[in-house]
Amino acid sequence: MIAHLRGKLLAKHPNQAIVETAGVGYDVVISVPTFSDLPALGAEVALHIHTHVREDLIALYGFLRPSEKLLFEKLITVSGIGPKLAITILSGMAADEMVGAIRGNDVARLTRIPGIGKKTAERMVLELRDKLPEVGSATAPAVPAMSVTEEDVLSALLNLGYQRAAAEKALAVVAKNGKGGSFDAMFRDALAALSK
Repeated sequence: MIAHLRGKLLAKHPNQAIVETAGVGYDVVISVPTFSDLPALGAEVALHIHTHVREDLIALYGFLRPSEKLLFEKLITVSGIGPKLAITILSGMAADEMVGAIRGNDVARLTRIPGIGKKTAERMVLELRDKLPEVGSATAPAVPAMSVTEEDVLSALLNLGYQRAAAEKALAVVAKNGKGGSFDAMFRDALAALSK
């Protein structure tokens, strides 16, 4: 399954992005907030991907933030909500606001989202209220945005067998010390931080 795509942004529309990776253009369904935050055409973009497989279709759903992808995956577990409706829901309300509305049992606020009726909103609250972390709680730490080089260094460290938490901590030390630049320099500095 495809879980992450990084490549050149060839096209973008409010519900679609085409990302070229290794000579292949991937058609990715996106939400309006993701569209708004995409870089200019031709720039490099990294998307967290949910691959949805059906008998007659394989579709990629892309998100700039892992928290948005997680919320999407929770939404499609609700009976009556498929991937297309989940993208519509994410386009209709900010993720943090939606989590607050679901946890706060605010059905009226959820029904303001286009395509969401009272019954669907009630099902969302009933099925997701206890499964979503509190907004701003310690259970859902904000993931700082990494540069492309930092993501590559992290991937290399994970491939070498380092634990994710240790590798991210080492990268944070390298970034805090103002050391950045090339992949080689960051990789060496991160290895040095890990060996201390």
